[in-house]
Amino acid sequence: MKRVIMLVVFVCLAAGGYGAWWWMQQSSDASTGKGADGKSAEGKSKGKGKGKGGPIVVKAARAVAKPMPVLVEAVGTVEPEHSVQVRAQISGVLQSVLFKEGDLVKPGQLLFQIDGRTLEAQYRQAQAQLARDQAQLENAKVQQDRLAPLLKREFITRQEFDVAVTSTKSLEATVAADRALMEQARIQLDYTKIHAPISGRTGAVAVKSGNLVAAGAGTGGVPLVTINSTDPILVSFSIPERQLEEIRRQQNEKEMRIEILTDRAGRPAAEGKLVFIDNTITPQTGTVLLKTRVINKEELLWPGQFVNVRIVVRIEPEAVVVPDAAVQPGQDGSFVYLVGEDSRVKIQPVKVARQIGREVVIGSGVSAGDHVITEIPQALQAGAQVRLASGDAAGEKGKGKGRKGKGKKDEGGKQEDGGKKEEGGKKDDGGKKEEGGKKEEGRKKDDGAPQAKPGGKAS
Repeated sequence: MKRVIMLVVFVCLAAGGYGAWWWMQQSSDASTGKGADGKSAEGKSKGKGKGKGGPIVVKAARAVAKPMPVLVEAVGTVEPEHSVQVRAQISGVLQSVLFKEGDLVKPGQLLFQIDGRTLEAQYRQAQAQLARDQAQLENAKVQQDRLAPLLKREFITRQEFDVAVTSTKSLEATVAADRALMEQARIQLDYTKIHAPISGRTGAVAVKSGNLVAAGAGTGGVPLVTINSTDPILVSFSIPERQLEEIRRQQNEKEMRIEILTDRAGRPAAEGKLVFIDNTITPQTGTVLLKTRVINKEELLWPGQFVNVRIVVRIEPEAVVVPDAAVQPGQDGSFVYLVGEDSRVKIQPVKVARQIGREVVIGSGVSAGDHVITEIPQALQAGAQVRLASGDAAGEKGKGKGRKGKGKKDEGGKQEDGGKKEEGGKKDDGGKKEEGGKKEEGRKKDDGAPQAKPGGKAS
């Protein structure tokens, strides 16, 4: 009996397990789309649709021809047109500094005052000595004038008169020497006041008030202060020797100008003209030194500052320009992905003439009007079929306008192919909607005639 019961339980469990497996298998087949033959619909569809995929959607830009400048770029250094190191010309104690460090000074402005009491005393001494000798000269002249008539009457000898003349001339020379000594003393006294020789911006003061300054140099050979002119100002830079010939040929043309930029991507801080070309090319570097003078009223440029120099040599009227994103580097040089008339991709080598901002001037390889791809998909290869994203957007815009025009109704109040109802919610006169763009005209009853029943005859 127990065996029979165990056998029945085993059969029930086996039947239940088989039923559960069968139910799960059916659910799995339904979700994967398999049919009764065990083959999936997806596999069938793959078999039917096997082949090349659709065109790759890419973003492209059209190469354009427009005027572009021919540029020569370099890194330059700002330097003052005039720079003066102010030094003391006499020795003495520095009494006062009459300006602040960094001030803008004018020519003749008093900067330093040195103790000049000793020199002032020497100047007065020279004045007194000159006055004494001038008095003696006047006396000698009077004596000479007195002896002249006596010599004519031969009351005195010729030798006595000659002595008087010699004394007068000697005193005249002495007075002249005294005047020179007095002038020298006055100049030395003037050296106690140090004035600005040029206009410009002062630097740091090397010697403070109360210190002893030596003639010819500041303390330890350092100048008292350095003055640099800031307006106008010079910018020096070097260019390769291969570009010198074109710059010399264009330097007198109006189109040529030199732009100074503190930031490479920013706007020019100043513009100037070429004022100097060095007479020698540096053999070690193969470069030549040039200088330009620019107006610097707002002092945007500072002596010693590194700046970017852009020489606009001339304007090329019909330069072919593409976005910089379209130009790709390669082992054999730069290239672009060109979209042909058949919408297939071609790898086109190009020669890059120059880059200005985010635009690249193409020397050869691309013509105006060509489409170049600016965003490169990973799967893009030569010969691939592509579709321009801009063209798709234009098509979608036109399609949307067409859909908008479909919402209008006929004058008779009938629905169009879209199957919309009239505003009042009424159906067409036939009382039926169109199916597949066609409607069967509603039958109308004759005046006073009974309506026919479905499937019957009119009474």
